[in-house]
Parts: sequence; structure tokens; C-alpha cells
Amino acid sequence: MTHAASYYAESRNDRRERPALAGDASCDVAIVGGGYTGLSAALHLAERGRKVILLEAHELGWGASGRNGGQVHSGQRRDQDTLEKWFGATQARRLWDLAEEAKATVKGLIARHAIDCDWRDGLIYAMHKPGYVAADHAYADRLARDYAYPHMTTLDRDQLAAAIGSSAFHGGTRDGDGGHLHALNYALGLARAAEAAGAVLHERSPVTHVIRGARPVVETASGRVTADAVILAGNGYLHGLDDDTEARVMPINNYILATEPLGSRINQFIPGGEAVADSRFVIYYWRPTADGRILFGGGETYTRRFPADIKGFVRKHLLNIYPGLADVRIDHAWGGTLAVTTNRLPYMRRLAPGLYTSGGYSGHGVATATLAGKLLAEAIAAETERFDVFQSIPSMKFPGGKLMRTPTLIMAMTWFALRDRL
Repeated sequence: MTHAASYYAESRNDRRERPALAGDASCDVAIVGGGYTGLSAALHLAERGRKVILLEAHELGWGASGRNGGQVHSGQRRDQDTLEKWFGATQARRLWDLAEEAKATVKGLIARHAIDCDWRDGLIYAMHKPGYVAADHAYADRLARDYAYPHMTTLDRDQLAAAIGSSAFHGGTRDGDGGHLHALNYALGLARAAEAAGAVLHERSPVTHVIRGARPVVETASGRVTADAVILAGNGYLHGLDDDTEARVMPINNYILATEPLGSRINQFIPGGEAVADSRFVIYYWRPTADGRILFGGGETYTRRFPADIKGFVRKHLLNIYPGLADVRIDHAWGGTLAVTTNRLPYMRRLAPGLYTSGGYSGHGVATATLAGKLLAEAIAAETERFDVFQSIPSMKFPGGKLMRTPTLIMAMTWFALRDRL
């Protein structure tokens, strides 16, 4: 399958095709999935001298890595107060430091490999309820005091309205060290870097079965790869390859649109060029693109079926924030499947000797998945300390098993969506 008909696919800067796997092959590490996790792992492993074969079912970056909002956040998906309560101050600090490294890794890879993906600094958090503002500002102060993070500045209601061109919010914060990028071009840049380091990347090679053993075997319809180690990097697209991972990593669908280019009018909305994310549980997130569009995400569904009218589905959310865009043409609208965990922290595991998995980034995938690939490479090289920080995090199965987990999730998410509107 080709890429979704998105703004990213239309404006991607690499249209080369990689051949499908044909016949049998052998390598040090086989990777299932050509998104950020798999491509980062391929790059970091190849740089360590490992022979790597990556298998992507469709095209590189076809899944969430080529369809997401392109935002790079600081910290984990859960705030430091929650992490300290759950795991204690020492472990919470490790998780903060790894999240900071994730962000730095993205920026470093872009610089080191000259990845043309429209990186831009700045990320604004907008509070949609007045009662959230004081806590948001206090958290920014706490990050500066306890985590030596000086990049978060507070915004009152008027300052926020001026920064995002909307009076729909009550205040917020600006993270000067966060930012945003062209999601697909970043993935394709990682692919080029991995290939330059020696990794072999195959497209249109859906994996049908993984045989565990002393040397695991990865099978497709047209060939098989025998390896010393296998990484399952399919995130929300594993589809039966590992029941343990699928019990804990739940796919959900999110939707995005891109307006027509707005020319100088874009400065009425986001004059500083930052990305924006709001405080809803089912969040709104948006950013300007390099060619002056607004790329806006809003709305989720929890089955594999997408809405018949994605453009209309997302546009109503856009107009909640920017009613003045009612006259603007929507050039692209698309959906994608990400994956969440019960605790909203990534699920990284050594499932068996020579078999690894990572996914469930819960909306923080640009940076966290990139770091996950690096940590997987370390773990395969027997440098497990940092990988073990994530492996040690308890991860519950979604209640109800594979049969009932989707209805259970729908009930929970419906409640949280209702709470957003109260």
C-alpha cells in the first residue's frame, strides 16, 4: 500500500522505492517495522557494525511515523509529579533525563545527517479550562527549580491569545526547547542515514510469522530472515505477531487536516511559528507548516474503521479554535493509527532471548520512538542499563483481553471526552 493521501505524502522529499524481500537471508538483527523505532534501531545498530535487515509491510514511514502531528515534547507522556508518585524521585529523574535525551537525539540526528524536515523550535501548551492554569504555571516553575529546566515560560490569557491567535484558552506555557517537524521527511531521513550506515531496508514485505528460537526467524510471503535478534517495531500494526505486546499496546486512530497555504495570514494565528497542544484528554494539536498551512489534529476513534468524511470530522474541531478559518479550503485530511498503553508510558521489553519489542508511545512518538531505537541497539549489544529503565516499568494488560479491550477503551475514552466538555 502507498502512503495515505496526506500533506506529508504530497510534500515528501524522497520518493525512492526499496525492493521487497525475496528469498532467504541471514543477518545479525532483523527489524519488523519501518517507522521511527525501526529506522532508528537500524541506524544505531548499523553504526555499531551489525548487519541489519528491516522489513516494512508497506512503505517506510507508512504508519504513525509518517502521519503524526510532528510535535516534539519535553518529558514523558506523564508529568514528573505523577512519575515521582508512582516510582520515586530517583526513577522519575531517570525518566526525565531519558526524555531530554530523546529530544536531543532527534535534533542531533537531524543535524548530523542533514535531514531536511523543516525543524522549528517552540511548543505552546494551551489550557482549555481556567482551573488548569495555576497548576500549569506551577509545574513550569517546578521544572525550573527541581529539574534545572529553564525553557518553560508562563503565558497569561492575553499573552496566549496573542501567541496563537485564539481566545478559546485561559493561559498556558511555552516550551522553547520543544518544537516540530515534517513527520514523514524525518522518517525518510532516518532511512537514508540507516542505509548509508549499511542497513538493508525492504518495503512491501509484511511479516506473517516470527519463529522464536536460538536464532529467530522472520517470515514473509516471499522470503524469510534468520537473525541473532529480532525487534518488533510495528507499534499499533503488529496484528498477531506477539500476543503479549498486543495485550499492552492498544491501537487507536487519530485524524489530521492541513489547510490551503495561508500566505501572510498565517501570522494572525501563530506569529511565533510554534506548535500548539491543548489540555484536553483527547487533545487538539496544531502547527504551521513550512509553506504556511495550519496542520491541525483533533478527534479519535477506537476501531480500525476511519470516518467516511475525515475532512468534516476534523474541521469542526478546527473551527472550535479558529472560527475565522471557516472560509479556508482544506487541502488534505487523513487518519493514522498510533498506540497507547494503560499508563501512557512506552512498553519496551525483551520478550525472550533474542526477541525485543517497543511501542505504545501514547502521542510522544517522534522523540520517544527515536530514542527507543537507540536503546534497543544498546540492549542488543549487552548495554542494558538504560533500556532496563523502561523495561522495569510495570505495564498492565488492557482489561477484557483482545475480545473486550476495544469496548472497554471506548467506554473509558468517551467518559474522558465528556469530561473535556464539562
